[in-house]
Amino acid sequence: MLCSIMQIAVLTFDGFNELDSFVASAILNRMRARGWMAHITAPSATVTSMNGVVVQRQKPLEFAADADAVVIGSGIHTREIAADPAMLARIRLDPARQLIAAQCSGTLLLAKLGLIGALPACTDLTTKPWVVEAGIDVIDAPFVAHGNVATAGGCLASTYLAAWLIARGSGIEDAAAAIRYVAPVGEKQAWTDRAIEVVRPFLATPEPLLESGHN
Repeated sequence: MLCSIMQIAVLTFDGFNELDSFVASAILNRMRARGWMAHITAPSATVTSMNGVVVQRQKPLEFAADADAVVIGSGIHTREIAADPAMLARIRLDPARQLIAAQCSGTLLLAKLGLIGALPACTDLTTKPWVVEAGIDVIDAPFVAHGNVATAGGCLASTYLAAWLIARGSGIEDAAAAIRYVAPVGEKQAWTDRAIEVVRPFLATPEPLLESGHN
């Protein structure tokens, strides 16, 4: 699914985890020169993080239906959201034409939306019992993807979601470049290699990783 321009909805609810929404969106927005844009997408005009950070949304929740890709972050209220039929009805996703990625408790929302089915998924350790209760096989891994749907577990696994989305949408070289840019100085190649190693098995057309540059 190569796409020169990507509009991405980063679903962000009250009680959201800053690492999930902000790390993923910041890495994805490294692709702005290629016409990509990741938007903080929320059900209300403002949302407050689990640590009290108030953020103004860039797009309403309904934007997710039109986006080329969707990232569902986690938060402390995800279980309540997953039990709210009215809220779930506002999240309209189509894995036949969209790339969809969920992190930690965002995996519970994917399960409730019926987008995981019998496939194994990843989530964080706190959310795992709820996802298992929803009938999903949770594996002990940071990232897994099946077709156009990916799940990840652990806050910093957002780097894997971003790498997978960029690799699927633009190519593995661009994914490597985005991760390399944000990786710690002196550890750039190690971080880049690790991210690509994790997502490469889940790419439709794996490509060789380019040698490191200097940032």
